[in-house]
Amino acid sequence: MPASTSPASQAPTATPVERESFGVAGLTVLFGRTAALDDVTLDARPGQVTAVVGGDGAGKSTLLRVLAHRVRADSGELSTVERERLGYQPATSGVWPTLTVEENVEFVGRSYGMSAARIRERSAELLERAGLDAARRRLGHDLSGGMRQKLGFVLAILHEPTLVLLDEPSTGVDPVSRVELWRLISATAGPAGAGGGVVSGGTTVIMATTYLDEAQRAASVIALDAGRMLASGTPDEIVASVPGAIARLEGPDAAPPAALAARVWRRGTECHLWSPAGETVPGSRIAAPDFEDALIALSLSRVERVGTGAQSSPPVEPVAPPAELHQRSSDRLGERSQDPTACARRIVKRFGHATAVDDVSLEVRPGEVVGLIGANGAGKTTLLRILLGLERADEGDATLFGEPPSNASRRRLGYVPQGLGLYTTLSVRENVAFLSRVYGVPKPVLPDALREVSRDTVSDIGLGRQRQLAFALALSHGPELLVLDEPTSGVDPLGRARLWDVIHAQADAGRAVIVTTHYLQEAEQCTRLALLAQGRLVGSGTVSDLVRGAAAVLVTSEDWQRAFEVLDRSGLPIMLSGRSIRVAGRGSAETLQTRVTEALGGIRADVVPVPATLEETMVLLDRDHSDAAGHHGRHSAAKTDDDGKES
Repeated sequence: MPASTSPASQAPTATPVERESFGVAGLTVLFGRTAALDDVTLDARPGQVTAVVGGDGAGKSTLLRVLAHRVRADSGELSTVERERLGYQPATSGVWPTLTVEENVEFVGRSYGMSAARIRERSAELLERAGLDAARRRLGHDLSGGMRQKLGFVLAILHEPTLVLLDEPSTGVDPVSRVELWRLISATAGPAGAGGGVVSGGTTVIMATTYLDEAQRAASVIALDAGRMLASGTPDEIVASVPGAIARLEGPDAAPPAALAARVWRRGTECHLWSPAGETVPGSRIAAPDFEDALIALSLSRVERVGTGAQSSPPVEPVAPPAELHQRSSDRLGERSQDPTACARRIVKRFGHATAVDDVSLEVRPGEVVGLIGANGAGKTTLLRILLGLERADEGDATLFGEPPSNASRRRLGYVPQGLGLYTTLSVRENVAFLSRVYGVPKPVLPDALREVSRDTVSDIGLGRQRQLAFALALSHGPELLVLDEPTSGVDPLGRARLWDVIHAQADAGRAVIVTTHYLQEAEQCTRLALLAQGRLVGSGTVSDLVRGAAAVLVTSEDWQRAFEVLDRSGLPIMLSGRSIRVAGRGSAETLQTRVTEALGGIRADVVPVPATLEETMVLLDRDHSDAAGHHGRHSAAKTDDDGKES
């Protein structure tokens, strides 16, 4: 950062247009005796997106609130702008639910002293870019989650700010809407992105996120854990900073010594081992880490240096000895081992004129981890509710353990809803006692992290431990089927890896698992994926199966801003990744390469084929089905929730 900074405890006085960058240096924020931020430094430059990544409780929101003048720091230096030149989107979206889209825009514009003519001009431009033009007269609370977050972003940049702060704008938003939101964010960071060109080089965007794929697209990243810096730099620099090496354990007999078990995590069918000294164990080989591996290894390194109390989310331990869990339902598992645990046959479900689920068939067998993925409104939640007997299908039939769903069959499953389903006004041990009585089973053996807070009210134990408790209770009665709705939402990379270790252990013991997730990097953890789009099952199989037929190219150019604008106008599905551009399409990579090169015209650029991602495949499928339905799917003014119910 430049030298013209101010102490964090004072209001900044430097003129924003003279800044080379914005951020903080040596920042500390105390809430009582708890350090929400401890010696944090961030340097965010104009014309790029800086991502702040970490789990719930890592300090992301506090950092953004300091930059937004909403929290006063205890020490350190602060380089920001006055409120009039600041755009801020809170985690709650910042949309007024009882105002229409148009009224939200007008209210915010007037609060910044914008003229009526300028409000109309900016509104027309931004709502069109956000795909919200047809939704102008809809109330805020009638918008889907993705539409609401896009409107919140429009409100944050309406007045052409110099610095834009986004607090988890995509959390809980489906992957397709996240791509659309990222396109808006990317365009804003360009030199003319916010429309004002206030700072030479473009607008500075700082975005908090729990999604590692989003962080990887940013030009620079700061990773926080329990208020302290875990890593900072470009994604490539962070990967290169991993101490030691990452080894992949290969083959059924590959297993590290028990002393190294804490350094192992699972990625799909592979187990990865962090080796601080770079050594290998029998059956392993050194492999190049990716961004997720890097953050997990850096978290493990920090835990070993300063202890487990340093983590935002405590490591997930088994909720009971595996032998005990296996014994509780081993007979039933053996009886059902060859039959589907849950089965849907040609399910159709309508809500009024909207078809939420359209001729969907799905089987889940013991030992499988089946992931349900798709945009909001794709029908995932409705299908789950039909499988569990909580909703009745209009056509087709569903079975649970070979019978129609019933109260008796539901007692044989464990369920972790997205909201965790805990009684937050009861203590940990009262929640445990209640569930053990309901299922008539002994109280589960809790991990140390939960035993330490067993007398505490659940609302006071933090989100990491709450998630541990929800898993412990879901597994307490030895279920044959686990149903997990966004199980790792808000969890840091190490905590996410540990939760998946628990999930895989249950599948290895013969239980069936159904997972819904918006976090596509978790797709590799699933045995099989079921991809829904607008109520229909449009793909099923492994990640490799689903991306087959999709192609992608990476565009690198010194004139990347103009390349982005040209490709965006061409209608190609594009996404900014740092200062490179990814373009997805159907057919061969060579055909797409030619099409992109022609679209670029005279712009000098390298256009290189790269493997298509699952996220890009979902965007292509969503476009295909929107075109087939004769409308613009994601940009429709109609609001559907994740059950597909139309408002």
